[in-house]
Amino acid sequence: MESELTFILNNQVIRTQLNPAIVLLDFIRKDKKLTSTKEVCKEGDCGACAVLLGTLSDGKIKYKTINSCLYPIQKVNGKHVVTLEGLKSGTINLLQQSFINEGASQCGFCTPGFIISLTGYLLNAKKFNEEDAINAVAGNICRCTGYHSIIRSIKNIGITNKIISTESLIRNKLIPDYFTTIPKKMSDIFAKNEQIKSENKINNKYVSGGTDLFVQQPNELLNKNISLIEKIVEPYVKISNNNIIISGSATVEELKSFIENNTNLNLNKLFNLFASLPIRNSATIAGNIINASPIADFTISLIALNARVRLESLNVSDRYIELNNFYKGYKTIDKDENEVIKEISFKVPDDNTVFNFEKVSKRTHLDIASVNSAILLKLDNLNILEASISAGGVSPVPLLLRNSSEYLTGKTISDKTIINLREIVNAEISPISDIRGSKEYKELLLNQLIKAHFLTLFPNIITQRVLNE
Repeated sequence: MESELTFILNNQVIRTQLNPAIVLLDFIRKDKKLTSTKEVCKEGDCGACAVLLGTLSDGKIKYKTINSCLYPIQKVNGKHVVTLEGLKSGTINLLQQSFINEGASQCGFCTPGFIISLTGYLLNAKKFNEEDAINAVAGNICRCTGYHSIIRSIKNIGITNKIISTESLIRNKLIPDYFTTIPKKMSDIFAKNEQIKSENKINNKYVSGGTDLFVQQPNELLNKNISLIEKIVEPYVKISNNNIIISGSATVEELKSFIENNTNLNLNKLFNLFASLPIRNSATIAGNIINASPIADFTISLIALNARVRLESLNVSDRYIELNNFYKGYKTIDKDENEVIKEISFKVPDDNTVFNFEKVSKRTHLDIASVNSAILLKLDNLNILEASISAGGVSPVPLLLRNSSEYLTGKTISDKTIINLREIVNAEISPISDIRGSKEYKELLLNQLIKAHFLTLFPNIITQRVLNE
């Protein structure tokens, strides 16, 4: 059950054989005794286990922050892992000094994760931006400081309005100078990595991002042969024939970057409410779909976007299925055990199409929804030519509101249309009372979210009186 691995840990090339389901955190702490990387929640919520992961691409290393507590060791094969020990430059750097100056570290247990996350931000930023830097530590929890001292330390790093480069980070001792040697070292082990990659076979447990599996089944996975989806399907996001195509191994953050840089599709609200950056760096869109949660944010959004799934199997040719038909019951999906999601695709909305996502949860950010909803409308002025509404948390499955969508088609945007829509929506859903709220509460939430769609998209047309109806 062991796999051969070759990667770089800080400035050391590691060649070893390990169970591929061991999480990176355990290897770092137990095998290598690098104890700055902390074990706390083991659920990807606190960021104390954060490390940097570098991947070679076109001769350059691209770094991202990940939660090592949920990251299977096999996924670091051929990559560069950086812990806090790997950032030592012999002196206190600007970032560490700023934390000291502002009293941003008290017990110090969470501090390594903050430093790692901020270093990851600096490695990817072209110019320092306070808001972006603060968002980079959204996945890090501190129980001592109250955060204001941390925010001050970020603002006072001393590189505001300066161009950021690897050379400038080395010059300011924010990263050690050995970082310049990593591309060459990575190139030297690349052939070895390709050989290992080609030997990987499809076994009896598929792992994509692992951000849910390694929370729910960490011990069980150690006793299974696992296969990484990224070894079967390369990660990519692209546009082809006016369709956005997302591979089965593409992460949420990769989709976010592609959408922002290549389309006019506004999914900012969805991305901003979906997890922290380290989780988005690991979690895949396909994993969100396969999880089959009735309140999965991306699944709900993709259903409204009329997405379809392409399934690949060793035994039969690829098949396609509309995402809204993929769910057969609670946590039951139309997929054989030998099938994997190869691609998810949906049409690029044109200029006459609007989209919106809404969500209610106990916390605004980094929380699972109580109820969520998405809507897609194709318009001719205020006339609705096509409509697609989805809802989560009100059914055993992520739900396309077919009757509600049909009702809206051909209607004109108006208060009356939205008020009449409520009865049709209520007839389509079947919420239950559970820990996230009563049946009646969820019904009320969905009604309010649907009204919020129209108030957000048509603020000059829909009046506030619809909220009182």
